[in-house]
Amino acid sequence: MDKKQAEVRALSVLIWLVGNEELLPVFLGATGASESDLRARAGESEFLGSVLDFVMMDDAWVMAYCDGEGLPYDTLMRARQALPGGADVNWT
Repeated sequence: MDKKQAEVRALSVLIWLVGNEELLPVFLGATGASESDLRARAGESEFLGSVLDFVMMDDAWVMAYCDGEGLPYDTLMRARQALPGGADVNWT
């Protein structure tokens, strides 16, 4: 997945997140972002990476999104890897 495809996928996740009345307040509380931040920063790769990071904290959230879109469960991980800060960590 290239960066542009990852941004499109992450934007789709953000739209899904905004439509989720139970999960959106959790995201806003965890990140400190406001609803106006969502609109203002939706085009920023770094912000979109943080959206993916948040959703990937819980397998149930990943599964809910991917099942709704008919996508493999590793799609969000692959998208995250293509965005800034998403490269695999190498500790050696």
